Amino acid sequence: MRRSAFILLLTSLVFGQALAGQHLDSIIDDCNGCHGDQGVSRWNDVPTIAGIDAFVHSEALFIYRDEGRPCAKSKYRQGDTARTPTTMCAIAMDLDDDTIEAIAEHYAALPFVPAKQPFDAALAAKGKSIHERDCGRCHTKGGSDPKDSAGILAGQWMGYLESTFAEYAAGERDQSAAMKQKMDPLSAEDVKALVHYYASQQ
Repeated sequence: MRRSAFILLLTSLVFGQALAGQHLDSIIDDCNGCHGDQGVSRWNDVPTIAGIDAFVHSEALFIYRDEGRPCAKSKYRQGDTARTPTTMCAIAMDLDDDTIEAIAEHYAALPFVPAKQPFDAALAAKGKSIHERDCGRCHTKGGSDPKDSAGILAGQWMGYLESTFAEYAAGERDQSAAMKQKMDPLSAEDVKALVHYYASQQ
């Protein structure tokens, strides 16, 4: 290969990588716009995504891309700046596999920060017992360990947890047979207790 051709190829590769990096940075900025700085949410109905296991996060984005989860409209709220409401399905629709994996790896490397929120101590105590009986095998360490690849429940916002439980109860989210077996018998009070238990871990 001639020197000029080699230099041209090298320049193209470097320039392409720079553009890819800028594209990812732009996407991350948009993610932070809804999920908070560094993926740490300040809003009751929006989950923190910092610290989430990369596999769990990427699988969620793939499912949203396939419209396999409810896609309620939400507003861009970083800095209380209003934007046109969008959905996770619409956001994920144009993401290719490599970009989804890169997003997931980015947030997995960031620390999870539990939400500071009020909770009922008596309900939290009841929820702890329910968790240990029904949920602790998969959601280890009280639902706080990202390494179990089951998502972080401990320290998430109560509004987000409530809506997620409701989606499972309504059959709007796919779940494993083992999880469904544990979820179906839960009463509304059981779910409320679990939500307060997860919220209590701050």
